[in-house]
Amino acid sequence: MENVMLLVIGIVATVIGVVNIRGNISTIHSYNRRNVREEDVPLYGKAVGTGTLLIGVALILAYLVAFWKGGLAPYIAIPVLVLGFACILYGQIKYNHGIF
Repeated sequence: MENVMLLVIGIVATVIGVVNIRGNISTIHSYNRRNVREEDVPLYGKAVGTGTLLIGVALILAYLVAFWKGGLAPYIAIPVLVLGFACILYGQIKYNHGIF
């Protein structure tokens, strides 16, 4: 039960990722979407949403794996987390023209 926060945060991140992928980027901080052109909003939402979705899935997987083999959770979750952050960074740099 001590890993319930992994599940809760994973579900919230997954939902936010799906919302962003569908084009609603209002969940992203205004300073992170300040320089995104109107025509790039769907692409930006897909890039950042995909990263957020991957992070959410990684946290849910870490929660599930913790039941069977607790020591394996970091080996499964960390690569997916890194991939998720890479997607978010890609979207930030490409469509917002910088990190901030």
